[in-house]
Amino acid sequence: MMRRGKGLRGGLRVVVIVVFLNMLVMAAATTEMVAAEEEEEAAGKVKVKVGVVLDLNLVVGQMGLSCVSMALADLYSSRSYYKTRVTLSTIDSNDTVVDAAAAALDLIKEEEVQAIIGPTSSMQANFIINIGDKAQVPIISYSATRPSLTSQRSSFFFRIAQNDSSQVKAIGAIIKAFKWRQVIPIYTDNEFGNGIVPYLIDALQEADADVPYQSLISPTATDTQITNELHKLKNMPTRVFVVHMLTRHASRFFMKVQEFGMMNRGYVWIITDSIANELDLIEPLAYEALQGVVGIRTYVPRTKRLNLLKRDWRKRFRRYYPTVEDIPEVDVYGLWAYDAAWALATAVELAGTDNLRYTAAKINSSNYLFNVGVNQNGPRLREALSDVTFTGLAGEFSLINGQLQSTLFEIVNVIGNGRRNVGFWSPETGLTRKLVDSGGAKGLRSIIWPGEPVVRPKGWEIPTNGKKLRIGIPVKDGFWEFVKLVRDFETNVTIGVEGYCIDVFKAVIEKLPYKVDYEFVPAEKSNSVPGGSYNEFTYQLFLGKFDAVVGDITIRANRSTYIDYTLPFTASGVVMVVPMKTEKNTNAWVFLKPLTWKLWALTAGFFLFIALVVWILEHRVNEEFRGSSLDQICTSLWYSFSTMVFAHREVTLNNCTRLVVILWLFVVLIITQSYTASLASLLTVQELKPSVNDINLLLKNGENIGYQGGSFVYEILKSLKFDDSQLKTYESAEELHELFVKGSMNGGISAAVDETPYIKVFLAHYCSQYTTTEPTFKADGFGFGFPIGSPLVPDISRKILEVTEGERMKEIETKWFKNVEECTASKVAELSSTRLSINSFWGLFLVTGVVSLSSVVAYIGKFLYDEQRVWQNNVEPSIWRVFCALIRKFMKRDPTAHPLRRRASMNDVPVLARRRSF
Repeated sequence: MMRRGKGLRGGLRVVVIVVFLNMLVMAAATTEMVAAEEEEEAAGKVKVKVGVVLDLNLVVGQMGLSCVSMALADLYSSRSYYKTRVTLSTIDSNDTVVDAAAAALDLIKEEEVQAIIGPTSSMQANFIINIGDKAQVPIISYSATRPSLTSQRSSFFFRIAQNDSSQVKAIGAIIKAFKWRQVIPIYTDNEFGNGIVPYLIDALQEADADVPYQSLISPTATDTQITNELHKLKNMPTRVFVVHMLTRHASRFFMKVQEFGMMNRGYVWIITDSIANELDLIEPLAYEALQGVVGIRTYVPRTKRLNLLKRDWRKRFRRYYPTVEDIPEVDVYGLWAYDAAWALATAVELAGTDNLRYTAAKINSSNYLFNVGVNQNGPRLREALSDVTFTGLAGEFSLINGQLQSTLFEIVNVIGNGRRNVGFWSPETGLTRKLVDSGGAKGLRSIIWPGEPVVRPKGWEIPTNGKKLRIGIPVKDGFWEFVKLVRDFETNVTIGVEGYCIDVFKAVIEKLPYKVDYEFVPAEKSNSVPGGSYNEFTYQLFLGKFDAVVGDITIRANRSTYIDYTLPFTASGVVMVVPMKTEKNTNAWVFLKPLTWKLWALTAGFFLFIALVVWILEHRVNEEFRGSSLDQICTSLWYSFSTMVFAHREVTLNNCTRLVVILWLFVVLIITQSYTASLASLLTVQELKPSVNDINLLLKNGENIGYQGGSFVYEILKSLKFDDSQLKTYESAEELHELFVKGSMNGGISAAVDETPYIKVFLAHYCSQYTTTEPTFKADGFGFGFPIGSPLVPDISRKILEVTEGERMKEIETKWFKNVEECTASKVAELSSTRLSINSFWGLFLVTGVVSLSSVVAYIGKFLYDEQRVWQNNVEPSIWRVFCALIRKFMKRDPTAHPLRRRASMNDVPVLARRRSF
């Protein structure tokens, strides 16, 4: 009991001391004002009462009252000719809404003040604005920044401060500049904190950032409650936070953040101007916890007047608060208070003093407390205050609809015991490194983040609480090449997952520069409407059952409204597959098919070429190649083309001719044998053709068509006007084959429509029985799904590109689709083997051509050598005359050769063959 009594007495002493100090403060201010008033009365000045409602136990209130008094003193000392003098009636609101409202009522009802400066907080202002509006008393606040105060549409409320919502675009610009995709706002759970949230979320969405969570901290939260909330935040992947609190709450909060290890590398903390404007008021221990924080604060231009105020600030502040040991540096709220008092005193002078009275209040016994009179001078004072403009300590002073017009912000980085300017933001120029935008200094200077890295934090981390990412896997009854659950044969328990899509996902995850722990979770099968199961599977991701979905999931526009896709890792499309039917080849021009048209043209050209070569080499020495010009042409062509069937009977006498003919006969033999084999194949083998070429024909005939259960193909078929009775589902390649075997007349199908990857797998199993045909519909391929705004999506998309462009993708495709490649290769070989092309014979033609040209060149060279007398004997030979003479000589027979015999019988061939001419 004794200890409790001593405690109570000690508490009472503290209260008495605080009250006594406040009385001293107000007494000191009053003493100075009384002395000034006595001088003013002697000079015939009119006193105008102005009320002051501030929290005098808070620094923002103490600083505000000091700056208001300084402003009035400075104004009247520089403008002594003013006929009015503002006198202050100050009441402490004790940091409560009730006391603030009571103080305002007392000042209006008892003091009949012409205006009220204050209150300190937005919550207090919410009540006082209504009172001022009713009594037509201007309410001038320099620290109530909640955006919703503006929406009350009170013409007697003036905010000499920046609206909290004016800074959200600056925050959004920072988020966008660093390309962070997720941001968590942390704010005080009261009217002040909640006021900025809608505007902040809109700004973040404009910056393409998602808000996965909002953290509310009560003003009366205990350390345990703050720690619990931080634990929740730490277990989330997001690492970018925007904090909006009053300075006294933020100091305790950031100390807990530091204790909890959330001021380390990888974290990003952005503070609003409610904290950044008062960084000088934060105690050193709490300031240490703010290292690396980025702040948005109101930019105050440095002027001579401001420097003079800061120089004399401590001396003048101590005059009003002699007991305060740590005198804070004047901040923007103090400057706004100074400008507010200056503007009000100027407006009082402009409004005049003709009618400073109140009309009597209407007596209402039921609501006596709020019965207030109406200030007759209020409307004139309101208009005068709206028109006041000047250059204040905080910048240009101008009011539009009662709001201070100033939207220039400074971006600061808390480093050591101070802060460093890293840039500016304004609606006109956006983020700039310098105040004056030079056009080449966009963005911000380098920032030292928490943990002292200079490199931009990526803004998210995989939580280190042991929780793994839950990767949803579709359960399939077929096409297991893509996704397959591996089960224990004895217990039927799932022991793993494999497949093409799974291997691609693992390869991508392995390439990430950080570790991602995950586990595959099979999805429950859905018995929903046809085509809806994959939509429902991806929708479970939106509902939060999975952290991602992996499998043969096609990228679809309707699904992208509630999940984010990565880039596709497969090419895709929707095609129709039909059975093959056999037909005999009855084409009248089938004999031309064994050779390609290029090979036909080359062969014909060589027949003409060989005819020319044989004529050049034989016509001067062989009687069988002589005669009229027409006879020579016909004989040469006959000889060349007869080699096709080896029916040539003319005897060649030139050894070069014999070499050329032997090579050409070999070429002809190879080509004719190949042609014969290919033609025989075309005539005997039955030709395979698609049984159906037009999907509209199926619709017209009422035939059935198949699609894979759960696929979006159902929607495509319905859009083509197919009836549900015509649509059959299948789950595997084997089931699809069975439906084809039954046929449409027996409950089966005549065709199936599915995505390209599935059709390739199906054709790999039944390579020669089915084929694809029109139509082809566009699809965007398979992709992995993540929640909207997931920070993993950009990184995984980049790694998908690396995997698909590398050798790893080829290995995965070979592992799972080897049969597909073999089937495709066999079909290509089958198609290419039916026709012979130049590629198979160009070597033979090359050798024959080179030998033939060499023989012709040698023969003509010898001819020119033998006939050199043609140009040597002429006195004045011309080129044309020599050329004509050589041509005439070349067309004649060679007199020096062996006697030319006429057409010989076959018995004479050996004798003639022994004759040589060259």
